[in-house]
Amino acid sequence: MTVAIGQPVDRVDGRAKVTGAGRYSAEINLPNLVHAVLIGAEVPSGRVDAVDTREAERAPGVLAVLTHRNLPKIAQQPPLFPSLFGHAAPGETFFPMQDPTVHYAGQPVAMVVADTLERAQHAATLLRIGYQTAPSITTIEQGRDQAYEPEKVFGGLLPGRIEHGDVDAGLAQAEVRVESTYRYAANHHNPIEPSATTAVWDDDQVTLYDSTMGITATRLTVAALLGLPPTKVRVITRFVGGAFGCKAMVWPHATLGAMAARQVGRPVKLALTRGQMFTSAGHREEQEQQIALGATRDGRLTALRHRKISPTSPFDDWAEPSIGTDAQTYACPNYQGFYQLIRANTMTPTFTRAPGEATGMFALECAMDELAEQLGLDPIELRLRNHADVDPISGNPWSSKGLKECYQRGAERFGWRRRNPAPGSRRDGNWLIGSGMAGAAYPVPAFPGLQPQRALARLYADGSAVVQCGAQEFGGGVATAMTQVAADGLGLPLDRVRFDLGDTELPNTSSAVGSAGAGLVSSAVHLAATALRDQLVAQAIADHRSPLHGADPRAVFVRDGRMMLLDKPDSGETYSELLRRNYQEEADALGTWNPTGADTGYATTTFGAQFAEVAVDADLGLVRVRRMVGAFAPGRVLNPKTARSQLMGGMLWGLGQALLEGTRMDARMGRWANTSLGDYLVPVNADAPEVDVELVEVQDEVVNPLGVKGVGEIGQVGAAAAIANAVFNATGRRVRELPIALEQLL
Repeated sequence: MTVAIGQPVDRVDGRAKVTGAGRYSAEINLPNLVHAVLIGAEVPSGRVDAVDTREAERAPGVLAVLTHRNLPKIAQQPPLFPSLFGHAAPGETFFPMQDPTVHYAGQPVAMVVADTLERAQHAATLLRIGYQTAPSITTIEQGRDQAYEPEKVFGGLLPGRIEHGDVDAGLAQAEVRVESTYRYAANHHNPIEPSATTAVWDDDQVTLYDSTMGITATRLTVAALLGLPPTKVRVITRFVGGAFGCKAMVWPHATLGAMAARQVGRPVKLALTRGQMFTSAGHREEQEQQIALGATRDGRLTALRHRKISPTSPFDDWAEPSIGTDAQTYACPNYQGFYQLIRANTMTPTFTRAPGEATGMFALECAMDELAEQLGLDPIELRLRNHADVDPISGNPWSSKGLKECYQRGAERFGWRRRNPAPGSRRDGNWLIGSGMAGAAYPVPAFPGLQPQRALARLYADGSAVVQCGAQEFGGGVATAMTQVAADGLGLPLDRVRFDLGDTELPNTSSAVGSAGAGLVSSAVHLAATALRDQLVAQAIADHRSPLHGADPRAVFVRDGRMMLLDKPDSGETYSELLRRNYQEEADALGTWNPTGADTGYATTTFGAQFAEVAVDADLGLVRVRRMVGAFAPGRVLNPKTARSQLMGGMLWGLGQALLEGTRMDARMGRWANTSLGDYLVPVNADAPEVDVELVEVQDEVVNPLGVKGVGEIGQVGAAAAIANAVFNATGRRVRELPIALEQLL
């Protein structure tokens, strides 16, 4: 009987985190531990033509200096494949220090290992590296003439072009058109905990304490690169101090740490610096997106064209999937979306907070707001007139939706009806006040090839239970929510259940990325817990000494560890009584969920609506977000407290996307110009407005056994567009570049 799922349970690991008892990957201290420091290339293109390591090698405490001249060659370079699917998942199909070629600034070209971190850092300054430089391309403007249209993007999973209907005809017949170009600065992740790996060998086996969103992905990637069977690589990740996408794929430092540990015969800790996080763990690429909308006078869309151009690396066709979800958001008979890429001197971009939808939906939702203004329609009314009752691409019904309810309940909580649509009509002293809204959509992953998800449930004779799986906790609250799922599945109180995670020796689940973690892990945990419950119920029914002997298993329910008959709750026994009578110390069961893949006959997407109120200084152009409201329909909510926390965090990321975050490229030097938290601006508490989150629960019987769609990404989608639309309502100025700068409003 469900008693824990849906309750706002406090985090089970909260005490360990706030007291410092929880240990992160760079905090693992092992006997004889030494430290490795990476040295990045100082040029964006060319080759290393001279390396003088003599002074560094003579420095106190130095154990090794590794370059392309003496670092062992990797066994193979596995293909680029998103980490969600449970395969090897390198961040890019390039491994550094294998030859002298330099592809991008910051690319690792040397590594120093010493007995202390300070000595390793000092020795790194003594290396003398010379370069032959070559011309570089690092921005869209530099490479625009060389843009090409890829056949596939996103690790080869998504097509480079999506079309249905006749867009040219749809635009030609349109009575009203909106055509706009949107530009986005590159973004970097910057979690509090930079990426780090601690590696230790035991004969031919290596254990990695890695800051990762996918321990199986790390295991399989490092094993492939080192030429080892996966059984020879163990990955342990108890706590991760934030990730936001940069720890989803597996970057070279994890394998380099293992190589260094094998080279010196001692455990090695390799932690990236804050500056190296800008050049070593991917990023959201600089982008330019063009939107063309066509509509009738009454606001019915006739056509939508969406083009995106962005730089990728010299080796991979990577673009975050900004195109696709927009094709599903509104009922539009004619659609065309396509990518253009530029081979640039950069590392391969990667997943970054609501990858694709955060940028693609910004362009679409700003264009929809502009269309509403031209038509004289309320922005919500325009969206309702184009509501997609079925998926416009496939024609399939939605597994669940709830978008209309999100519009309604979000608007009510925000007070949307009080909004004056006339720009610049509301003031508070010298502040211009504006309100804006936007829709939000994020796909629920349903791809063929996803690995089976597994968990193990074990019940002890004292009535306590432990459920185990190889998931990771990086802030979303998975340990808490899975304890709730396990408790309900077993029919036990929460305090009698422990959830173990973070070790590749446990049953495997895929990387918790793309908002998929809650759905994947809860499915395996639920099936393991209910399998064990059913197993024990069947054992009691078959036991002639049990009060339940001969009962119909469908008539048995479990509460607080006691198996009882529905019509005779006084007749039954506890798990403990059953096990002890049969001299059993424990019982266990494995739960396996095989994801259904893409062929379900349904479209699976999470929807929501975002609202924002801003104040813009009429003289200075300074923008302050005063309040935000978000209403979301994420299927079944396992824990409303942690779900609201995730959604609130996503909305504040949207504020950062709108007003603060932007990594700037110095095209002359081919290097990022603001590689520190002093120059790369992120929201702080003083920037955070009142944030109101509304959960609209919808029943979904398609996505997974518990109907969980996930909340990790959807909170950011639409937030920046709502803010930009509010800025227009306040000032009358359309801003089509992120982050919004003062200069655009003066």
